[in-house]
Amino acid sequence: MNGRRIAADLKITARGYLRNPVALFFALVFPLILILLFGLIFSGGSAGPVTIYTQNFDHQSPASQAFLSALNNTSAVRIQLVPASVGNLSTYLGQNGYAVGLVVPAGFASNYSHGVPVHVTLFTNPQAASSAGIALGAVQGVANAFNLAIACPPLKDCQLISIANQNVGSNVYTYIDYLIPGLIGFSILTSPMFSMVDVTSSYRKEGLFRQLSLTPLTRAEWLTSRILWYILLTFLSAAIMLGIGLGVFGAHVTVSLEILPFLVLGPFFFVALGMVAGSAARTPETAAVIGNIITFPMMFLTGTFFPVSEFPPALQLVARVLPLYYVIDGMNQVMLFGNLTAAGLDLLVILAASVVVFVLAIVLFRWRDE
Repeated sequence: MNGRRIAADLKITARGYLRNPVALFFALVFPLILILLFGLIFSGGSAGPVTIYTQNFDHQSPASQAFLSALNNTSAVRIQLVPASVGNLSTYLGQNGYAVGLVVPAGFASNYSHGVPVHVTLFTNPQAASSAGIALGAVQGVANAFNLAIACPPLKDCQLISIANQNVGSNVYTYIDYLIPGLIGFSILTSPMFSMVDVTSSYRKEGLFRQLSLTPLTRAEWLTSRILWYILLTFLSAAIMLGIGLGVFGAHVTVSLEILPFLVLGPFFFVALGMVAGSAARTPETAAVIGNIITFPMMFLTGTFFPVSEFPPALQLVARVLPLYYVIDGMNQVMLFGNLTAAGLDLLVILAASVVVFVLAIVLFRWRDE
């Protein structure tokens, strides 16, 4: 590996890329359009009953059990009990990618039976607006039914059960906070993958690799220069999206040094993966098909636009097989929840996958076809 040759090829790559308006559009302008559009559109979706992860601090009293059973019987939601040992429920929901949670406080049954107001806390994720609305409606409906079940003397307020609705992770988080890491991940995926698949197949077809084989530049040096270029692009794209998110929409994400490994390893992985995909194709048309087959599932199944917790269980398993999931989840853990342990585990997965794919790219990549 010669640093001077890598730098020379990197300079050529940057010059060619900056002269390509289509490449610049998809690398920098397209993510900007996405964050502006999705920042203005508050939407989400879900299928089937919404799972409400619930902490019952009333020691499974008959009244609290009846309340949760009534919620289950609505068929709109499904109660999943969470032990108190997990700690703060809001943090637990955010770290595990869950959209909705409920806390039933201690003294629920005693207060309710003695006519003393009691507050249950519902946590919802702004990125999952549909699930949040369904959960809030179900909890409000059951609470109203329980309130009506109390004999209400004249002039007395009988709204005993009230709901405090807060956002997952923090009560100040909004949709844009959850969107920023996803769109940075989207940029990390698309620019390197589509470009490298196209470059690998077109260079082979036009004989440029054959010409490069006559130079001192090695395959590893050529691939390294591409990786460095897309890392630089990723930093620029992430800066633009963070600037728009913080400056225009007032996002509450934490910008810290801990996100840097994801901005480095993400492009590293997808440049090498694009090289593998391009090397497996014999024509640019076939390469485009292979690139789309790899890319499109990751665009929509890894938490880029929709929370993974909203998917059916089978799709959640698929999401956790896709490498982009660990890039986006790791940035979520750093920027939103401050969970460096979970982020470190995500980083280890990406690092291991990057090493494997880089070695595979070097093995499969040939200057000349045999």
